[in-house]
Amino acid sequence: MIRVLVVDDQALVRSGISALLALFDGVEVVGEADSGEAGVGAVLELRPDVLLLDVRMPGMSGVEVITALAAEAALPPTLLLTTFEDDAALVAGVKAGARGYLLKGVTPETLVEAIRTVAAGGAYLFAPLAASADGPALDPRWRDEAFDTPDSLTAREREVLRLMASGIGNRDIAQALRLGDGTVRNHVSNIFSKLGVTDRTKAVLYAIQKRLV
Repeated sequence: MIRVLVVDDQALVRSGISALLALFDGVEVVGEADSGEAGVGAVLELRPDVLLLDVRMPGMSGVEVITALAAEAALPPTLLLTTFEDDAALVAGVKAGARGYLLKGVTPETLVEAIRTVAAGGAYLFAPLAASADGPALDPRWRDEAFDTPDSLTAREREVLRLMASGIGNRDIAQALRLGDGTVRNHVSNIFSKLGVTDRTKAVLYAIQKRLV
C-alpha cells in the first residue's frame, strides 16, 4: 500500500484528490494539510510514501516545503501539483528535490500512475506542460531508466548545459565561455538532439537528474 499525503490550500482540491485515490487499489491517503507549514509537520508525523504538494500556496510555497523537508532528511518522493504551466517552478521544484510535476487537470489514472512511479523511485514529469483532449503526454525520457543510457555529450556541451541550468541565456553563455553566439546555438541544438529533448527545461532537468549541476 502506497501511503499518500495531500498538501493544498484549497479544501475542494484536497477532498477531491482523496476521493479519487480511494477508488484505486494499492493507494491510501493517510492525511491532508492546508498549508505548507502544516504539510511539513504532517510529513514529519505521518512519514508518507508519497507527498502530493501544491506549488503555489499562501505562506510556504511547495518549493519551500521541499527545501525544508530535505534539510531535515525527511523528504519523501514528491509530486508537485499546479494549475499553472510554470517552467520556472518546475525547474526550481526538481532542483529542490521533487520527483515529479503534474497539472491538476490530469486524469485520475495519470495521477495514480505518477504516484506509483515516484514511489518506486522513478521520476514523472510532463512535457509540454499542457493538457490535451487525451490528457498530457508523458515523455518517456523523463523517467529515470531513460537517463541510464551512456552520456554522449562532449566536455564543451556539458559546460553549456551547466550554464543553461543556472538560468542564463545563450548570449551570456557565449560571453562566459568566450564563444560566438552561433557556436553556442549549435551546442544547444546538439544537446537537445543528443538528449532527445525539445526545449531548455527538459535539458536542464536531465542535468539535474545526472547531477551535472
